[in-house]
Amino acid sequence: MTAPTTTTLESTKAAELLGLLARDLAPDRLATDPRTLAAHATDRSGARSDGSPLAVVHVRRTEDVTVTLRHAHALGVPVVPRGAGTGLSGGAIAGEGVLVLDLSRMNRILELSADDQLAVVEPGVITAELDRAAGTHGLRYAPDPASAAISTIGGNIATNAGGLRCAKYGVTRDSVLGLEAVLADGTVIRTGRRTVKGVTGYDLTALLTGSEGTLAVVTSATLRLRPVPMATATLAAYFPSFEAAAEASYAIGRAGIEPALAELVDGPVLHAIDPELREQGAALLVVQCDGAGASVEAEVVTRLLRPLATTVEVTDDPAEAESLLAARRLALPALERLGRPLIEDIAVPRSRLAEAARSIRAVSERHGVPIFTIAHAADGNLHPIIVVDPDLDRLPDAAWEAAGEIFALALRLGGTLTGEHGVGVLKRQWVAEELGPAAHALQRRLKEAFDPLGILNPGKSL
Repeated sequence: MTAPTTTTLESTKAAELLGLLARDLAPDRLATDPRTLAAHATDRSGARSDGSPLAVVHVRRTEDVTVTLRHAHALGVPVVPRGAGTGLSGGAIAGEGVLVLDLSRMNRILELSADDQLAVVEPGVITAELDRAAGTHGLRYAPDPASAAISTIGGNIATNAGGLRCAKYGVTRDSVLGLEAVLADGTVIRTGRRTVKGVTGYDLTALLTGSEGTLAVVTSATLRLRPVPMATATLAAYFPSFEAAAEASYAIGRAGIEPALAELVDGPVLHAIDPELREQGAALLVVQCDGAGASVEAEVVTRLLRPLATTVEVTDDPAEAESLLAARRLALPALERLGRPLIEDIAVPRSRLAEAARSIRAVSERHGVPIFTIAHAADGNLHPIIVVDPDLDRLPDAAWEAAGEIFALALRLGGTLTGEHGVGVLKRQWVAEELGPAAHALQRRLKEAFDPLGILNPGKSL
């Protein structure tokens, strides 16, 4: 008798899994139509795996996740957790034979406590919607990714997303107090606490935050909220070069000012947004100070920037502030209109931001690859973006070579491959170099402890 082939065994397992899910889930949870599968095969990075996913499970509650993972684990079928699909590193792409676990419909704010300044939310809650809900209580959710209007809390947790206010308020991990999550075999765990402080046991909350769906599937999060600042003051300054703006942003920190944000946009990005913006300068730096001393801090920043900038505009009006920030928020959509952006996400020590900018320009010239750069200047997080033809089947060699040099540059300057977007599939080949062999091996052992069969988001992160 001929032994069954691997393909035959996989097909049998897939059919069995679909049968079990159809039996145990509500009728509207399971989707296998080609249009739905195609929409869930990729994410905002544009990266794709070979083939089409097996099915999509639209979960509505934790029990849907436990049932799905229990059956997938028993049959050894890989599962890719997914939120809104706004990730930029390929962390949510799904290929042949993979089951997609879509958490975007778990979108309820379960609790919002003004007294304890916290919220309990499901993973599909849109980041900006949580911030708006908190605002009705005089609070806000501090993490502010540029994609806040479309990204989900679960996706932010998966990548430990950063954003515009990171320098003062930290990344997503700094606002996550506790989690409910489901392990690969369907076991539900709860980590963390509802208190601001707590050091009992290992910090599993911090470990799961940023694990890119490779250790567990988050089904709810207890999040720290903060009071809305008493005042804000926002400055927009144009500079003759990106390096000059980077040096100016570092000078702000040296002067003892901790801005809520300091966002930097280079000339090519300004031109992509609106050619008239590019005519005002070769780089735009937007700085926002907040709190009781916002106006005093803004005066200090203004004195620092005026001798270095070509123009400086200041406002304490929230609507005008959003207008000044619009160029930063419109940067990625503007580049997406030009083609498929390959978005890098390096971070370097703040004192070396200008040096990194000069080196990135040299990489661009050396490989003949246009590179558009935006940055969270206050924390040294740069996004050098290579835009390629979206109709190409694969990224050009020159683009990959330029990206490789940018990653090497980040490590050489004492930085990191990713400050907020995660590793996904696009940066996986460089991870071992940053972590080192001992730490890389230890992280692999952690993955095996949480997911011994390796079914959760395989091929991502590590």
